[in-house]
Amino acid sequence: MRRNTIVLTAVLFILAIFAWAGWANWEYRRQAAEKLLAGAGQGELVPAPGGDAMNYVSPLNGKPAPAFALQNLSGGKISLAGYKGKAVMINFWATWCGPCKVETPWIVELRNKYAAQGFEVLGVDTEGDDLAASDKAGWAKAETNANKFVTEMKVPYPVLLDGDSISRDYGGLDDLPASFFVDRSGKIVAASVGLTSESDIEGNIKKALAN
Repeated sequence: MRRNTIVLTAVLFILAIFAWAGWANWEYRRQAAEKLLAGAGQGELVPAPGGDAMNYVSPLNGKPAPAFALQNLSGGKISLAGYKGKAVMINFWATWCGPCKVETPWIVELRNKYAAQGFEVLGVDTEGDDLAASDKAGWAKAETNANKFVTEMKVPYPVLLDGDSISRDYGGLDDLPASFFVDRSGKIVAASVGLTSESDIEGNIKKALAN
């Protein structure tokens, strides 16, 4: 009888440890997500399905994506309006951003997977402060760094410079990566701030394609 009591006590103790560890992990994720949102400001966190993480909901969801036209790596201008009728992932990133380097191979793979269905990615480089038109050295440095990144990562989609000039329109992005998923009509249907998973990105791509 005493042995059974000891065994039962041990089992209950182990279960309590697992329960505490699960709560601590959820709380860590919640606090990390809230920290990420401190700069993004206008969005909110909602529990993800299953309650194991928190999703970012942008106030831009359901609204037309803010228009922009930025210089690409060939010196031309690319506008968001030119992609009307396509589902678009606007991915804000920087060459110094570690999480951006983690997710870029996923984005490349998913872009290639869904391109035939009318999906495209616009990679928006946010290296630093707004680039003045007269800052030739700044533009040259940004182009060099972005070209190196594109080559190393084998990026097949358009990469645009001077993303800081439009970051305020997309919520004041102080944390990277940040992505906005635009449907064929030009409305934002999902957004993410910080590193997510490849499956989350794919799910948001499917949302954009479905509308």
